[in-house]
Amino acid sequence: MATIEGVDVQVHRFTLFPAMVCLVLLLSACDSSQSTAGGTGASSSATGTGGAASSPSSPVGCVPNPEQVAAKPASPTAMTSPLPAELVGKLDAAARKAATQIAASGVIVGVRAPTGSWTAAYGQADPSTNAPMAVGMHTRIGSITKTFTGTLILQLAQQGRLTLDDTIDTYVDGVPNGDRVTLRMLANMTSGVASYTFSPKFTDVYFADPATVFTPDQVLAIGLAEPAMFAPGAQFSYSNTNTVLLGKVIEKLTGRPVEEAYRSRIFAPLGLANTSYPGASSAIPEPHPQGFTLQGDSATPDRPSNATNWNPQWAWTAGELISTMSDLLTYGRALGTGQGLLDEATQVQRLTSFPDPASYSYGLAAGCGNGWVGHMGELPGYNTALYYDTTTDTTVAVQTNSDIANGDCTTAATLTANPAGDAPCSIPAARVFQAIADTLGHPINFPTMK
Repeated sequence: MATIEGVDVQVHRFTLFPAMVCLVLLLSACDSSQSTAGGTGASSSATGTGGAASSPSSPVGCVPNPEQVAAKPASPTAMTSPLPAELVGKLDAAARKAATQIAASGVIVGVRAPTGSWTAAYGQADPSTNAPMAVGMHTRIGSITKTFTGTLILQLAQQGRLTLDDTIDTYVDGVPNGDRVTLRMLANMTSGVASYTFSPKFTDVYFADPATVFTPDQVLAIGLAEPAMFAPGAQFSYSNTNTVLLGKVIEKLTGRPVEEAYRSRIFAPLGLANTSYPGASSAIPEPHPQGFTLQGDSATPDRPSNATNWNPQWAWTAGELISTMSDLLTYGRALGTGQGLLDEATQVQRLTSFPDPASYSYGLAAGCGNGWVGHMGELPGYNTALYYDTTTDTTVAVQTNSDIANGDCTTAATLTANPAGDAPCSIPAARVFQAIADTLGHPINFPTMK
């Protein structure tokens, strides 16, 4: 597992960006040995003739029956009925306990299953006023945005407007090894293109003044100026530059700003009325909790920074979206099944793109562990988990107003107080999510953090 650079004297400056794979995604990607199976051989390419190429009828992978998952009809009671009272009692107890073990003042939890739905909020949205956390609050969802961006790319492949094996130099100039880096490699993080969030040219400026606005072109210039980390397809390395490049491809092919593609191709079809793209604005729609972080130049273990209004545009198509619990639960099932977004063949391609069936691994702009398909998300001050259980047709979402890890952490920055004790190191939404998944009887195998 990769360690976090700059721990000690620079821990608050470099908490997230150079170690994003470990603190944000909790992926096996923390070990760059996730192999080229996620690069060029994990799944068939999109054909460019109106749909994705077919996948094996009975693949062995993280999702045991992808064709059944893509075709499974939604339960009519999932959104209209409450979960059984006995299960709600168990989920509530698990969430309450987990909420006392995280370095966050507030948490929102939601479960939507064929038998019904349940949502709840715990703790404080604003510790300074004792305002309670509430279901329906807007939070930044960070890298869950990548799944939206990846979905747009798959839609364009389905329409024959691109193939996943197109090289990025077809659309964007100046990418290291651009004549060999494919859109598939950008989506599954095997391109070798360096992340701009590792560069002091970004972090030195942003952490000194989080109101700084970085345009997509500016962050691309930073990332693309770095040498390639490895040959295309040779290894796995989580890079925000990859998903910003995919955003540029979307804009080039649609001829419109990417936020319009989000709205017309995902938000509107799914009825995501409370999911938004802030652009260069730092504002979060009301109501929202205050978000806290140990990132930046001013935070200390005794006094984390309030990052609620830090400018998010640097994350663009890699992490800028904002959402609510209801929208997340709706989108989570659509992400897992493809329904309302992709045809069955294209969704099967996504569900068979995960290279390692035995552990958490990364495929086409999504992760998968033990049948749970989804993504973790983090922007300074906020941490979100969204996963769909392909084995039980259950979606779970967790929103927290802190991105601060705690537990038995040896490299991740933590608060002076440590309510998790010697429990394994984890970020807030991941700890709560694991408690919910365990209670549902189907744990997810997140890798261990340090």
